[in-house]
Amino acid sequence: MNTEEKSISVSIIGTGYVGLVTGATFAEKGFQTICIDVIPEKVEAIQKKKAPFFEKGLDELIERNVEAGMLSATTDFRAVLKTAITFICVGTPSREDGSIDLRYIREAAGEIGRLLREKKGYHVVVTKSTVVPTTTENVIIPVLERESKKKAGKDFGVGMNPEFLKEGSAVEDSFHPDRIVIGGLDERTIATIERLYRDFDAPILRTNLRTAEMIKYTANAFLAMKISFANEIARLCERAGMDVNEVMKGIGLDRRISPLFLQAGAGFGGSCFPKDVKALRAFFEENGLEAELLNATLRVNEAQPLHVVEMLKEEIGTLKGKRIGVLGLAFKPDTDDVRETRALPIILSLLDEGAEVTAYDPLAMDNFKRLLGEKGQGVRYTRNIEDAVRGMDGVVVHTLWDEVTGLKPEDFVRLMRTPVVVDGRRGLSPETMKKAGVRYRAVGLGVYGRQSSDEQ
Repeated sequence: MNTEEKSISVSIIGTGYVGLVTGATFAEKGFQTICIDVIPEKVEAIQKKKAPFFEKGLDELIERNVEAGMLSATTDFRAVLKTAITFICVGTPSREDGSIDLRYIREAAGEIGRLLREKKGYHVVVTKSTVVPTTTENVIIPVLERESKKKAGKDFGVGMNPEFLKEGSAVEDSFHPDRIVIGGLDERTIATIERLYRDFDAPILRTNLRTAEMIKYTANAFLAMKISFANEIARLCERAGMDVNEVMKGIGLDRRISPLFLQAGAGFGGSCFPKDVKALRAFFEENGLEAELLNATLRVNEAQPLHVVEMLKEEIGTLKGKRIGVLGLAFKPDTDDVRETRALPIILSLLDEGAEVTAYDPLAMDNFKRLLGEKGQGVRYTRNIEDAVRGMDGVVVHTLWDEVTGLKPEDFVRLMRTPVVVDGRRGLSPETMKKAGVRYRAVGLGVYGRQSSDEQ
């Protein structure tokens, strides 16, 4: 990349998973990058070369680029004036009806618009937050034009550049994306955004604003649907004596299907899938359509953690007064994020059944305590995984941390009052668990599957 192309400077509004990872990635690629946030604690953390949340590899990336002078952070929105392109990476939380709350989008667009009044030259504003189609056109552009007294596509550019990051591997995903989608109001905007990605080895799809917005939602909805499909098939496999893992391996070998996101378990969570599926469903309804597959996807996902509790009840009977350990609280390993974690409905159901719950997670316990609030007053937390197993009448595996999968079958037999394990993530070996004397149940594993595996 030549010197002129490297001279583009970038401002990022919002320092969550998307904004901070994106900003640190651009800095690493040689672009002067400023991260802007209204929360002083987040800015201070970045200034101290740390991420304000846990994401594998992010602290090292921030430290390297802050020390090199390529990455900085501030609460002052006027930093936008020092840059040529601004990415909006603020949150879009769900409303009760599933539609997205655009208050932070409007606030960010308003701040940028007011600054554009005094900005000379062609500034490009890019939405990277996940927003439903037409949001950039019908919400962001009108705010920018009203506040700047300028015309989009003439005086400043507007683009949409959706992210496809997975928490736990966001840094890796940012540097090695499957594809880069660039939507733009005009050719100049698209060309400017594309210059930032010249050093990335990934296909670039150029499109319009609303199509770029739709691609993001469609991708997440399809992946969530694959998970719920696997979980629905898992129910039948349990009942009819098959192993859903073998079934999904068989269909995943088909290149048209792929094995990714066909892992049956306690259901999907996190900041993206549940929120995005609900938002897309709401967008269907706004357009007078019923999203039947999306409705089914959400119904299966809501039922799945309760099914895990039912499996436990089938093994030990009433849960009233029983000691139950829950291993893992984050929605997935390698993150401290508990948004929409399936551990929440599992633990609430256990408490409703009268169980005494002990929970363990190496990173997410403090976040989970805040999420559970007063409803979780009876939950005991432990910093030692063995203490979440010791003396238990049953254990539920929720998050496949290394500490969880590292437990040996003999550990359950040695530590538990009655060695009953319900594996909500299929991370343990049915064969070794049974041979050690553990009463082991797993999502999608029928009796025939257990017996045939032992005989192999």
